Amino acid sequence: MEIDGGLDIKVETENWQTHTRISALRLRELVARIGGAGDRFLIVQRIPDLPDVFAQVWHEEGGDFRLEHRLSEAEFYGTNLDGPDRVADLLTGWARQADAGWDAGVGWEPVDLGPREEVPELPDEVREKVEERVRTRLHCGYDSRKILTEIAEDHLVDGDERPVSRAQASRLVDRLWLARLAEQALWEGVSDPDRITRAFEALDASGITARENFACCRGCGLAEIGAEREDARGFVFFHQQVTEHAVEGYGLALHYGGFDGSDETTAAVGHEVLAALRTAGLSADWDGDPDKAIDVKPLTWHKRLVG
Repeated sequence: MEIDGGLDIKVETENWQTHTRISALRLRELVARIGGAGDRFLIVQRIPDLPDVFAQVWHEEGGDFRLEHRLSEAEFYGTNLDGPDRVADLLTGWARQADAGWDAGVGWEPVDLGPREEVPELPDEVREKVEERVRTRLHCGYDSRKILTEIAEDHLVDGDERPVSRAQASRLVDRLWLARLAEQALWEGVSDPDRITRAFEALDASGITARENFACCRGCGLAEIGAEREDARGFVFFHQQVTEHAVEGYGLALHYGGFDGSDETTAAVGHEVLAALRTAGLSADWDGDPDKAIDVKPLTWHKRLVG
């Protein structure tokens, strides 16, 4: 699928660049570019990410292109190709998903994955606690599978006691992730988190730094928002704890202010934020007091996974 000319993919490169929802032309340019020292491969994931599903290409200058794609935990295939154009065509077909037969005409060979790791089941009392924490963060909608796996692995750590291994954490997260993808496939229309994003994008474009799920708490957010300034006159954000409150049905509390620190600028920013929220179709409550947060509610928090 392509949105506004971009493919629903994320591309990571050896030189630590990340390219999200790029066009087919830009993907072709990236494939043609690789080969030099420190820039020899691309890893391509779908948006939203699917466990054990990705494509990757490796190329060193003067050699063939090695293209591989994984369909599942057990199915992994690769082929060698002599030029970037065919690689780019295949990757574009893979990215579009709807292109039946995108992999035809190529001699794919199975990639040896080695023996599968045996992953013991977690005790029920451990699994239930970890699931509860992961499910909350998963429903927030901002964390990748990698981050959620780290959360699952670390949640019950007590000194040297680590009741959840990385493999157990990964398996638990993948199961919950796929269940959430199945849920969101049934959602229709524009969601309230979509409206929040639209309002924040409009504010950002108008000179107010707007950040979603920013920092862990209000204090850290206020301390860190200045680094996001980029010549803006003011800011608005909601932090991770507030996001979790939204998941639980309590709406969002937005913190805002002016970078000059004055009540007048803060109030002016507050009014701009309120107008942007209402333009986006959200219900927001604020009495004009610059010392009070702007409350966005009622709110149904159906945040689509994008990681």
